[in-house]
Amino acid sequence: MSTLLIYGATGYTGRMAAERAKTLGLRFEIAGRDHARLAVLAAHLDVPFRVFDADADAAGALSGISVLLNFAGPFAHTAEPLMRACIKASVDYLDITAEINVYRLAEQLGAEAVSHQVMLLPGVGWDVVPTDSLAVHVAKRVEQPFALSIALQVPGSMSRGSAMSVSEIIGAGVMARVDGELIATPDATLRHFDFGDGPVLCAPLSFGDLVTGWHSTGIPNIAMFVHMSGDAFPEGDLSTLPDGPTAEEREAHRARAVVEVMGVDSVIARSVIETVNGYSYTPLAAVEAARRVLEGERLSGFATPTKVFGGGFAESIEGTLITDF
Repeated sequence: MSTLLIYGATGYTGRMAAERAKTLGLRFEIAGRDHARLAVLAAHLDVPFRVFDADADAAGALSGISVLLNFAGPFAHTAEPLMRACIKASVDYLDITAEINVYRLAEQLGAEAVSHQVMLLPGVGWDVVPTDSLAVHVAKRVEQPFALSIALQVPGSMSRGSAMSVSEIIGAGVMARVDGELIATPDATLRHFDFGDGPVLCAPLSFGDLVTGWHSTGIPNIAMFVHMSGDAFPEGDLSTLPDGPTAEEREAHRARAVVEVMGVDSVIARSVIETVNGYSYTPLAAVEAARRVLEGERLSGFATPTKVFGGGFAESIEGTLITDF
């Protein structure tokens, strides 16, 4: 039987994913670097656990595993060794990152993954499942789509892990896809987007959709933006932040994203996707993605959620709504 390994299972989102996998009755194990914390969670869930670092020797710890689902961020530190380990061990790799350089790495490793019949599927959480599905949805509303703009709305407080990952994203610099190529755009300007309550100002930022949007839609020009409200992005020593928002805080803040697609005739179509809070959505989507891969829905090489699961994957998560404008 196929077995899922949840790496980083004792973290804020990883634990929710492990609880979800248990609820669904999946055959899975948990893994990470902290023996004591893993032992406690494994006993609670009544599942086996493995202790190993995300390093060059990780392939030896993947015996008997079919799919690895990585929750251990920042992914700049864990994705490459775990992707390479998965390729070596013939294990499909999934993660929940928003860090653009992880997607670029998965692209670069794609041919090697194909040769080992391994899938590299980063972004099976709120990044990038809703926006990937929405981009495909809006592109179908436009004849000869030419340009794609994606804006995320990040409400409420951010988890410690997400804050650290966003620091990695900011460090990568502002980029856009122009005529099919990723280029640095340090002079990119702010733009207003309407998420349903009137236009708000959004800043350019380089998320994974600059890679996945290109593969999923074929649109050659892509720009990304984000609107952070309230205390969404903390400052100071990020290591002192709490694990993440409470269940009540998550319940109070739904998540939204907007996609605009312009055709060669300058006609623009726009849609908004609204979901449960991103921290609630991510474990649901990630475990559902892993479940489907375990059952044989997969491609070899670098892949995107819509390429593997179809454009309706985001809406398969309860509480998701797409509105066309």
